[in-house]
Amino acid sequence: MNENKLAELIDRHEIHQVLLRYARGLDRLDNELARSCYWDDAIEDHGHFVGTPDAFVTWADGTTLMFEATQHAVLNHVCDLQGGDAYCETYYHFSGVAAEGPHFMSTGRYVDHLQKRGGEWRIANRVTLVEGTYDVPRAEIAPHPSTAYKPEAPCQASRDRNDVSYHRPPVPRRP
Repeated sequence: MNENKLAELIDRHEIHQVLLRYARGLDRLDNELARSCYWDDAIEDHGHFVGTPDAFVTWADGTTLMFEATQHAVLNHVCDLQGGDAYCETYYHFSGVAAEGPHFMSTGRYVDHLQKRGGEWRIANRVTLVEGTYDVPRAEIAPHPSTAYKPEAPCQASRDRNDVSYHRPPVPRRP
């Protein structure tokens, strides 16, 4: 493999990691992680919100806290690399678990301009296109998220840095 192709693959991987960190940051209420995905001069155009990365993270945090749990799934991803600029389209699926239901689901796309500055990729500008929103009824047989595991269980989901995904190594329950 030639060095140019290897450099391109590394850039693509690093760009994808930015998108995954963004989703994790929002779902774990890790504002520092979510904010690290943006350049300071970026603009986020996100449905009812248009503004700076700092203002967006504050807004998103308040929106996310309306739910007991959230998941931002990053799906299909295409990326046009042009030197230190990348133009990407990434499909997403968002699920929010409401205390009483119905739950909320949203689908759409992130249309991003990322830039590589000082050897690091971050979002320079983003337009979030919401293409569908859905109310989802609570299933009769599904356990409530807060009772799926005993509170003392180490694998219970947590919306902060106490979540098992931050543990190195992760600690499974014992039989």
